[in-house]
Amino acid sequence: MPKPVRKPELPKAAPVAAAVAPRISPLPLPVVAGPSLFESMDKIADDTLPKIRQDLGECTRCKLHSTRHNIVFGDGNPKAELVFVGEGPGADEDAQGLPFVGRAGRLLTQMIEAMGLQRKDVYICNVVKCRPPENRQPEEDEVGTCSPFLLRQIDAIAPKVIVCLGAVAAKTLLQTNRGISQFRGEWLEFRGRKLLVTYHPAYLLRNPPAKSEVWKDLQKVMAVLGLEVKKGKSA
Repeated sequence: MPKPVRKPELPKAAPVAAAVAPRISPLPLPVVAGPSLFESMDKIADDTLPKIRQDLGECTRCKLHSTRHNIVFGDGNPKAELVFVGEGPGADEDAQGLPFVGRAGRLLTQMIEAMGLQRKDVYICNVVKCRPPENRQPEEDEVGTCSPFLLRQIDAIAPKVIVCLGAVAAKTLLQTNRGISQFRGEWLEFRGRKLLVTYHPAYLLRNPPAKSEVWKDLQKVMAVLGLEVKKGKSA
């Protein structure tokens, strides 16, 4: 008779239900729960980018430090209304210590200029501050170790809009495993700020036709920021 104790089988059904849930509603439900995970990290009063950089130091908190040349903290206007968040530094960024300065960075610069802005007007940073070997995707422990500094950067800048460039940035801030195509171009909320997900410039280099979709996304950002959209002008 003790065999009914096999009720532990029930938890195995839970993941199935969770997996089905996203299909029931097109809304990115995990996004609602996502920010709450970060709410447990209290905002630091009077935090500034220089202080965050100082606290980061010559970081050795994860294994990425062993292969990096330079920490790539971020670059741009410390009070920008628009923040772009990418995945992690590449070879050019690792060499120069600046975000988005390689081929993908040049394309991002063109995108920013097409919006009627310059790089100095926005802030650009990444989820992880050190280059993953061979440009591989950052691993979960690396993201978990580095993302608190990204959160502090966003809080210190207090932008009006956050644009996630690619899946890693989106999944990190939204705390979801859903594919980027399910919420790309949709307005979401992150810690009380408007957030929009679009394709990473590196993806556009491999898939040029997707540039038109990104331009549509950027036009939505421009509308929120009060920037004039000129017909025919795109990156």
